Amino acid sequence: MAIDNGLILVTGVTGYIGGRLVPRLLEEGCRVRVMTRNRDGLGGRSWLDQVEVVEGDVLKPETLAQALTGVSVAYYLIHSLEAGAGFEERDLQAAHSFGSAAKEAGVARIIYLGGLGDENTQDLSEHLRSRHKTGDALRDSGIPITEFRAAVIVGSGSTSFEMVRYLTERLPIMIAPHWVYTRIQPIGVRDLMNYLVATLTTPESIGQTIQIGGRDVLTYAYMMLGYARARGLRRYIIPVPVLTPRLSSYWVHLVTPISANVAQPLIEGLRNEVVVKDDSAKRIFPKLVPADYFTAVRLALEKINAGLVETSWADKLTSELDEDKAFDSTVREGMMVERRQKVVDAPADVVYRVVTGVGGSRGWPAYNRLWRLRGRMDRWVGGVGFRRGRRHPDDLRVGDVLDFWRVESIKHGALVRLRAEMRLPGRGWLQFELSPAENEPDKTQFVQTAFYAPKGLFGFLYWYVMMPFHGPIFTGMIDRLALQAEALAAGKEIPLRATNPRLVQAAVLLLVIIGAGLTLVLTFRVLRQRD
Repeated sequence: MAIDNGLILVTGVTGYIGGRLVPRLLEEGCRVRVMTRNRDGLGGRSWLDQVEVVEGDVLKPETLAQALTGVSVAYYLIHSLEAGAGFEERDLQAAHSFGSAAKEAGVARIIYLGGLGDENTQDLSEHLRSRHKTGDALRDSGIPITEFRAAVIVGSGSTSFEMVRYLTERLPIMIAPHWVYTRIQPIGVRDLMNYLVATLTTPESIGQTIQIGGRDVLTYAYMMLGYARARGLRRYIIPVPVLTPRLSSYWVHLVTPISANVAQPLIEGLRNEVVVKDDSAKRIFPKLVPADYFTAVRLALEKINAGLVETSWADKLTSELDEDKAFDSTVREGMMVERRQKVVDAPADVVYRVVTGVGGSRGWPAYNRLWRLRGRMDRWVGGVGFRRGRRHPDDLRVGDVLDFWRVESIKHGALVRLRAEMRLPGRGWLQFELSPAENEPDKTQFVQTAFYAPKGLFGFLYWYVMMPFHGPIFTGMIDRLALQAEALAAGKEIPLRATNPRLVQAAVLLLVIIGAGLTLVLTFRVLRQRD
């Protein structure tokens, strides 16, 4: 696949594009080296043992020689937008340093991903102008450059698309500035990957600047409304002329996980029309036909909506959390994630036996009465409730029912992932991971993770309203499971459940309120469908 079977360097591998490109290159049989400022940041990547990892920093030229030695083709997928003010200067400095080091190392070609936008217009935003100048700085090295220029990349995790996603999910009525009617030609991340990989065996692309986009030219307003349609949401947009990019960035900062220093240059760029103006992509890659926007959105949401038995997002999200913390949480790619972990003084097979024994007649560790109340409330609103129990008191297998959960994935002695089947304004999972503790093979590193993909504003509100109860309930769960495993390993028995009367009373009241809210929402939906 690779040119002369040469070594390929991928930079920016902790970022959105670089992290997705590496496995695609490996699938094609390429020899891959990745460059990162800190190799610990790649922990948990499934492809880590298939690549060579070199530490290097484009803002520290002395670190680049080792990364570039012996490289035939280098992918430059680095930008410093998240670092805030002064990103333009840092991007130029980084590109010049990388280009010079690549030239000295004898690199034959650099492939760079930049941004669309008419560079001849005086109104071009600083962000888009910086993307173009970065390509020029790489060309100054004298190495042949293939520069792809794209607009918004449609894929879960893309910063621009995440901004669209969160605004649409959380705001039934959006008051938006006039830029929502700027024309744009977004591209699906899968189509982008096809271009980045295909260029390796397409010599006509060497030394070219290639504009790429999806099948549709639309507006940002249509992007948000199209996303809402894909998610089954009703959304309304009211444009106003008074929202400046700075004010808009503060609003994005408040409503989404995207910080204001990242949102502002992106929003400033939204005033520029970013559409493909030439046919170079069609001429050079005639076999690549990008998808339409709605298809790209559907594919981006596929891993959440499909409820697949084997999923990839769980490993990726948990690998981005702090492995040294007993508790950590994050919001990434539309998913709420809470992870708790501890070292258990018992072998992994014993902990696994305890974990697979929960539910059914045994009940749930920590606040079993609340779990059962949640099951009864689920029945009130037409859900499956707790009446299903479990197939076998000790054994679990993929597809089994476990009260109002279903077993989605199992690795014997190592992992159990449950998918929630109770009525929720979103989708939820509960995962248990087991592995030998570091330097203590007779002990177990026990990781318990809750995943939640909210749908619409009510989905987000549900998560945040329930957060105060996550601590005692989920912390109590991992603690009691650990205690029971340690007791079982020592030949003793310990009660499975713990409770706190005051917390139970507060949670009962809250669950009743949430149940009433769910009932009203479901009733409204049924009446609306009849109309």
